[in-house]
Amino acid sequence: MSQPVINPYLQFRGQAEEAMTFYQSIFGGELSVMRYADMGGMGVPEAEQQQLMHADLVAHDGLRLMGADVPSTHPEFDQYNVHVSISGDDDALLGDWYTRLGADGGSYDVPYEKAPWGDYFGQVKDRFGINWLVNSGSGEE
Repeated sequence: MSQPVINPYLQFRGQAEEAMTFYQSIFGGELSVMRYADMGGMGVPEAEQQQLMHADLVAHDGLRLMGADVPSTHPEFDQYNVHVSISGDDDALLGDWYTRLGADGGSYDVPYEKAPWGDYFGQVKDRFGINWLVNSGSGEE
């Protein structure tokens, strides 16, 4: 039996394909998608049939990120205050991801630099409104 895992699942309003392709350009890997139309429409309006019902990005050393478009038939959808945390020990790689996530319309909320706990840490919001916490190191000074 394999260990359970927790994977971030991001929700968008008509931007899932653009966002997931953006994340693939940063993290690499294979992106698979299913559209509402592929699943018989699922009661989604005709104009939204080509939006993503599910996207799955399997990237760098097992990193996995999922996402979907929430159709207009779900008016309760609101952009939640989502934070995705990425941790590792490769300062250069994680620093590059931090920089690329904030490019082209994002914002760097906390600079990626040495933190009081000894790691490199930064917080960035990408152009889709998703907050990323990037931490590299062991926590040892």
